[in-house]
Amino acid sequence: MRRCVAIALTVAATMFAQSGPRIVYSKSFPGSSPAFMEITIDKSGACVYKEDPKDENPLEFRLSEADTSQIFAAAEKLDRFSRPLESKVKVANMGMKTYRYEGDGAATEVKYNYSEDADAKGLQEWFERIAETERERIEIERTVRFDKLGVQNAILQIEISRSQKKLVAEEQFLPFLDRIAKNESFLHMARERAAALADSIRGVK
Repeated sequence: MRRCVAIALTVAATMFAQSGPRIVYSKSFPGSSPAFMEITIDKSGACVYKEDPKDENPLEFRLSEADTSQIFAAAEKLDRFSRPLESKVKVANMGMKTYRYEGDGAATEVKYNYSEDADAKGLQEWFERIAETERERIEIERTVRFDKLGVQNAILQIEISRSQKKLVAEEQFLPFLDRIAKNESFLHMARERAAALADSIRGVK
């Protein structure tokens, strides 16, 4: 039995070493939309977003080096989630949040409903921005496939989030925007808007 445990620990350590440090954030809030979400960020910036623990086809994207560095720096300020974050103040259920840090052959995690820790709040804002961005990606993909008249509103929402600096990894929207701009089956106004937004993301003047 002890030999099996030792082997399991060795395998886990090897996996962590191969994949490099990563942060996993999840939020479970039954009755909300979505009721569950999970975001995994690798030190390289590679990210995965799920709205179901068993999702076999999650959204994949990449954060910029600057954004990735800020998120991992925040995790360091929180001692890689090795200390409690739950506030002693009694509040309503706001969804159970879980932070998990995997790296250096070990894993640490902390759960909380509400925290007054400024660093925890700042990190949570990062993950909420990421989740909002991915839901907008899901929406534009849905409208492109099934609701051509809804594409205009989907693009407008992306523009609003971008103007409010809530959008992250915005390059992930380019395949959808390019498809809309080049496809005459979409409304002319939507095509123009998609092309203009794609140019702005690319930095084209």
